[in-house]
Amino acid sequence: MSGAPPASLALELLPDTFAICRLAADEPIPAWATSRPFFAVVRTSAELSVMCAAELVPGTVQASRDWRVLQVQGPFDFALVGIMASLAVPLANAGVSIMPVATYDTDYVLVRAPQLAQAVAALRGAGHAVREGTV
Repeated sequence: MSGAPPASLALELLPDTFAICRLAADEPIPAWATSRPFFAVVRTSAELSVMCAAELVPGTVQASRDWRVLQVQGPFDFALVGIMASLAVPLANAGVSIMPVATYDTDYVLVRAPQLAQAVAALRGAGHAVREGTV
């Protein structure tokens, strides 16, 4: 059984600026990355990727900095199809690069800070609600 996502999704801008870090595949998960409420860790045979608040990342770590995070207000049933597509398509059409992250309950979309205003405008233009402080 599958279902369509709601026509309008609610998103909230998280307050910090984030970084996406690349570490060696065999490195332990760094303690510095896990001290804030939002962080994500993905390990493959080739790398350890860590997404966390940019200010926590040591200067010696390979990282793409200056990302902002939009949290989709969930939770969502696993049978829903197209939630990320309903966000990714208008963002792609607006020329906004994204890094998606999913959890059990919801999805997150990372966008580069310089493209944040453009991303918010594209999402609102697609009918989504975005709650944010300052862009």
